[in-house]
Amino acid sequence: MAGDPRAILLFDGVCNVCERTVRFVAPRDRHGRFQFASLQSPVGSDLLRRAGLPPEQLDTVVLIEGERVSLRSTAILRVLRRLRFPWPLLYPLILLPRALRDRAYDAFAARRYRWFGKKDACLVPDAELAARFLEGSDLR
Repeated sequence: MAGDPRAILLFDGVCNVCERTVRFVAPRDRHGRFQFASLQSPVGSDLLRRAGLPPEQLDTVVLIEGERVSLRSTAILRVLRRLRFPWPLLYPLILLPRALRDRAYDAFAARRYRWFGKKDACLVPDAELAARFLEGSDLR
């Protein structure tokens, strides 16, 4: 992953909020640098292992930028920083203590299925979005 300019966003593929997040990020990614994979996919599991995370870690969003791996609120804020205006204006929230940010993230994540529901299967992207999803061959 060293020197790789891509940013890979791993998300819970059955979570409605996570799917909406991917559908929000993709059109606002002005440089097309984000690629996506669900945590449940073979690619997602492989990337988690490479990042030193347990492949069964399905309760958080993971952002991989080269060698940097960000989780929870840090991942979300780093994503927002790369999007079109006005979303980068939220990045200064990174200055809040991570423990505080992650506590809020975890509280929301614990209730996301109850509030927004979940799917029986992972997100199936439309043709345009599918081009941004990683497959096993993309990792070599």
